[in-house]
Amino acid sequence: MTSPGLETLLAAARGPLGPAVNVDLGTEEGPLGELVWMLGQCNGFFLYNASVQVFRAGSEGLGPELASWNYEDTWKDVHGRRAGELFCFAQDVFSVQFAVVDNAAVVTFDPETGEVTWIGESLEAWAQWLLAEPAGRTGGPLATAWQEENGSLEPDQRLMPYRPFVFGGSYELANLRAVNAVEAMRARGPIAQQLRLLPEGSRVSIMVR
Repeated sequence: MTSPGLETLLAAARGPLGPAVNVDLGTEEGPLGELVWMLGQCNGFFLYNASVQVFRAGSEGLGPELASWNYEDTWKDVHGRRAGELFCFAQDVFSVQFAVVDNAAVVTFDPETGEVTWIGESLEAWAQWLLAEPAGRTGGPLATAWQEENGSLEPDQRLMPYRPFVFGGSYELANLRAVNAVEAMRARGPIAQQLRLLPEGSRVSIMVR
């Protein structure tokens, strides 16, 4: 497999997050085949000071586990049908998911809006996409700044805004807190579901805890 982008990411990876495993995703072709290869090289890892987390596979290790993360009742049930079509393999520091759809496309999934955005047809395309603009596409600078002030994120934590970004919340340290990764996804599911039903320009009210 010739994947210079993936090899560049693997060279910079902080991991593995789990012991070596043989991952079986039912195919050796397409993005899922690339994922099998990548996890065979490094079973779960962080990039850009933990601003990107690639999930490990298998029962042992740190942070979310690949199969469990994709169970409906982990978080997808509160996000609806659109989330059910995704096989998520990684996430950025704000819980934006990187996912494979129908073993034919790699996309992002925004947990606040439910918006799915196409990246490319392969994990190599995803790697090249990250490498082209890592600061803007991973949240790396904010992840670094937050951890310098508050300490390292735990493997099962992501940063979540007090005031959601979709409602005008700022990308500033004062608006960010560390939360469990599953909690971060489940908390924003109802917001995304309701936003899809509202006409553009509608007023909304949220409770901030």
